[in-house]
Amino acid sequence: MRDWSVAGGLILREDRLLLVANRRRDGRIEWTPPGGVVDFGETSLEALGREVREETGLEVTSWSDLVYGVSVDFPDREMRLGVEVFRAERWSGDLTFEDPDGIVEDGVFVDGEEGSVLLESAPRWVWEPVGDWLAGRVPDGARYDFLVSGTSPGNLDVERR
Repeated sequence: MRDWSVAGGLILREDRLLLVANRRRDGRIEWTPPGGVVDFGETSLEALGREVREETGLEVTSWSDLVYGVSVDFPDREMRLGVEVFRAERWSGDLTFEDPDGIVEDGVFVDGEEGSVLLESAPRWVWEPVGDWLAGRVPDGARYDFLVSGTSPGNLDVERR
């Protein structure tokens, strides 16, 4: 079983949330908040700061406590994904998209309605908690747990537990 730790960032400007366009291997675009894998030896917040800087050019100088967590079990792929999501309290810079991994291609600050439309491109374990957060339905420290059956990205059965 492979375990992946990921950190995600909720970055607001004038009550609009930053979403980034991630180009997937099959050519699809998924709109999500910025973030990425926590490398060995990094804390979630160190990884998140690095990922946001690499993906967007923004420099976050202060993060909130944990806003919510997501766990996703993929038994058919023999992997688990653990995500910790934080809100940027202070940040600066201008958006630039020069992701060294070549995944993030664009980004935009969206209101709740625009965000809901773009988030439909992401997996349920992303869009559901982000959508709940945008709607003010997530108490700090909330947990979202999902079970995903199947191995093909286009044909997964996702169940909330």
